[in-house]
Amino acid sequence: MFERFADGARRVVTGAEAEARSLRHEYIGTEHLLLGVLAQPGDPAAAVLVRAGLDAESGRRAVVRLLGGPPGEVDGAALAAIGVDLAAVREAVEAGFGPGALDGPTGGGRRPKRGGPRFGARAKQVMVLSLRAATGRGDRRIEVGHLLLGLLREGNGLAVRVIRDHGLDLADVEREVESALAAAAA
Repeated sequence: MFERFADGARRVVTGAEAEARSLRHEYIGTEHLLLGVLAQPGDPAAAVLVRAGLDAESGRRAVVRLLGGPPGEVDGAALAAIGVDLAAVREAVEAGFGPGALDGPTGGGRRPKRGGPRFGARAKQVMVLSLRAATGRGDRRIEVGHLLLGLLREGNGLAVRVIRDHGLDLADVEREVESALAAAAA
């Protein structure tokens, strides 16, 4: 299916994977795809959200607020608020137990994961809906706008929650994205 993806849409998918890794999430969800879209602010469809004030930074903050970020981000701020220097704690632990001692379990009979985060069920559905959006319009390639339409039409993922929480009406965004796709095709 990825052979039908235009360069911008491929960047969205690779960006979504990078976001999932960066946040240490074990899957790629609709929220990661949304962050991948927002990382393409020059794309006419992504610009619909950016013009409304939902950019990559505010999108990432919303996702972290809803799901959490990399381990230690929130904990570090909470500990600093009560006077605990997390960097000093890490340094002391690593001095006694070696570098990376706090980076997570390595044993316990668990096999290390192979590859990167996998697409979750909703993200897979977004891909299907993106393909349908493109073919329904008679477009030969899947563009960033088709991915955004897929996110909107999936309707239940965290991406939709982020968009709604930002005060945007899904139907209005969908109409604007459709218009942006039509203008780009003309």
